[in-house]
Amino acid sequence: MKPPASSQPPEPPRPPAPDGASVQFSLEGLHGSVRVPAAPSGFWRQMATFFGPAVLVSVAYMDPGNWGTDLAGGAEFKYGLLWVVALASLMAIFLQTIAARVGVATGRDLAQCCYDWYPRWTRIPNWLLAEVAIIACDLAEVLGSAVALNLMFHLPILWAVILTGGDVLLLLALQRFGMRAIEAIVLALVLTIAACYFIEIFVLPQTQPSFLEMGRALVTPHLASSTMIYVAIGILGATVMPHVLYLHPALVQSRKFQKDEASIRNAIRFNTLDAGVNLSVAFLINAAILVLAALVFYGKTSLVAAGGQLVHFNAATDWVRTAYLTLAPLLGTAAASWLFAIALLASGQSATVVGTLAGQVVMEGFMRWRISPAWRRLITRSLAIIPAVIFIALRGANNVNDLLVLSQVVLALQLPFAVFPLLQFASSRKRMGQWRLGKFLLFAGWGSALLITAFDFYGLPDAVRQSWQVLVGR
Repeated sequence: MKPPASSQPPEPPRPPAPDGASVQFSLEGLHGSVRVPAAPSGFWRQMATFFGPAVLVSVAYMDPGNWGTDLAGGAEFKYGLLWVVALASLMAIFLQTIAARVGVATGRDLAQCCYDWYPRWTRIPNWLLAEVAIIACDLAEVLGSAVALNLMFHLPILWAVILTGGDVLLLLALQRFGMRAIEAIVLALVLTIAACYFIEIFVLPQTQPSFLEMGRALVTPHLASSTMIYVAIGILGATVMPHVLYLHPALVQSRKFQKDEASIRNAIRFNTLDAGVNLSVAFLINAAILVLAALVFYGKTSLVAAGGQLVHFNAATDWVRTAYLTLAPLLGTAAASWLFAIALLASGQSATVVGTLAGQVVMEGFMRWRISPAWRRLITRSLAIIPAVIFIALRGANNVNDLLVLSQVVLALQLPFAVFPLLQFASSRKRMGQWRLGKFLLFAGWGSALLITAFDFYGLPDAVRQSWQVLVGR
């Protein structure tokens, strides 16, 4: 008896690599695991199917590394840097939309594009640079989660860092249930962050933001002092994370869509919406962090902490710890501090999931090494935790902020090696065919990349000086 015909035509083979090597798929086991319904199924059903990759990407834009700059911006300049947060988020939307477009049109992630289309000698250096950036970013997430555990449960930072290593087991367990399970968990963590800030800003009676003042700050951008410029650089510099530019083109390939013109156009359309919606949520969360700091810290030089001690503010203030210690007495409820710490923990945990997936994509894409995903994630997590454990054991728990500074320097140095190849491929008719960038995305993408990189390197000398002091122990 003849078997029934499939409702969808078979997917055409992927274009081979130029050197003739067999091409493996990004995130094998998750690739093509989410079936896309036929076009007549309706807009909302298709949108629900494509919705998800940008949820994972968005957490990189509200990770613990962003919290310090957002808190400092609100505490020192009230709503004056809200427009910088908005601008940074808009540029992130442009770049992640382009990254998703490359994945849909080429069937490759960014690391695979570099492997296939750049000279052979560039593969190992590019891989090492990407790995160092992922480890640095993962270090920031580990430290953010550890600080949250330390604040909530008074665990020693060293033990909290070690404990965060267990979260990799969660990702290993989730992968058995597929990409949708991973996306659902991360979405729950993102919604937890959003809910915590919604309660702190709109429910607690002591915090009443002025929407008129915030709106005025958004539409009248200005930088009134050198200190304001420095914090603005920090906000912009913490925006685009290199590892999610590698990861996003791989994540969009978890959707099993056909390779005809109409299907590719449809996939690009829905992934653009996915990026726009989820990165807009990331903007709202970053804006909420800045607004909360503006409401409770702006105009003050010191505050009383929960234990009764007086906390003075200066250029070296660790705003994450300060916010936790002072929110309870300021807002009149211990729930304020707990909500803040829960949001920080959710931020760190969701970002570590993204970091370990990015590590797998980078290693497999650049080096074509086929190793167990379990081992890949354990290696990535170990390479982030071991330096943190050694540093804290030698220097103590009071220097965690220094490690965050060091990680941001590494990310700034890696950024051009990710963003410029992405834009080069996306702008190429030879690589993208009819799906190459149009004039608007071409201008927006290159403009965003140049502006963010310029801000990164403008602030790099000072960050390098601080990092050197971290390394030599001064």
